[in-house]
Amino acid sequence: MKREVLSVLVVEDHPTIARQLVDFLDGLGWQPDHAGSGALAIRLATQHAYDVVLLDLNLPDMDGLQVCREIKAHAPSNLPVLMLTARDAFEDKAQGFRDGADDYLAKPFDLREVALRCEALARRSSLHQRQEMRVGPLTLLAREKRALYEGRPLVLTQTGFSILQLLCREHPHPVARAALVQHLWGAHPPGSDALKSHIYTLRKALEGASGRRMLATILQLGYRLELEDENHG
Repeated sequence: MKREVLSVLVVEDHPTIARQLVDFLDGLGWQPDHAGSGALAIRLATQHAYDVVLLDLNLPDMDGLQVCREIKAHAPSNLPVLMLTARDAFEDKAQGFRDGADDYLAKPFDLREVALRCEALARRSSLHQRQEMRVGPLTLLAREKRALYEGRPLVLTQTGFSILQLLCREHPHPVARAALVQHLWGAHPPGSDALKSHIYTLRKALEGASGRRMLATILQLGYRLELEDENHG
């Protein structure tokens, strides 16, 4: 059976292991990218659409667990993370899962098993993530990380898209501020005004496209999308 072509981010600082992984995945016809540091991994994972991240825990600039948390907090879609590490004690694995890992494979590993686990994670993610979401005049394209209003592209930041994605998913119910902060940044949010700033930018983008106020503030709770067809009849 022909394999699906997957886009994989390999996060590994050991040159030999990184080259083995990249060469093997490339030989499958997949599209591997490589990051040798945590900072680069976070930047790539939050700016590009990958199907799976292969994440080593021992990185030169930060712990892989922190990298996992950052990716899970900032990636617009639910990006599966497969941890590859020599830390094979139960508590190490438990901590990895608590920090957002979707699967765990101890070193040394069989490259064929890496591929099988990548395929399983990608299938699971695609089942749980709708690639196209329609809410009233809004269309969200999860894989492309784009949003449209009545078929016209909205100019959004990556964080703005993530906020809109959660608002659309929960519509017509409001989304609490705390839920948005957790969705965007996990347990490590930035300054207190960060969410307010992103909400302001998203609200302006929606108003610019629709000509009206679409993002309502619900006092002492959070925010809610308001669509025209809800205000009539």
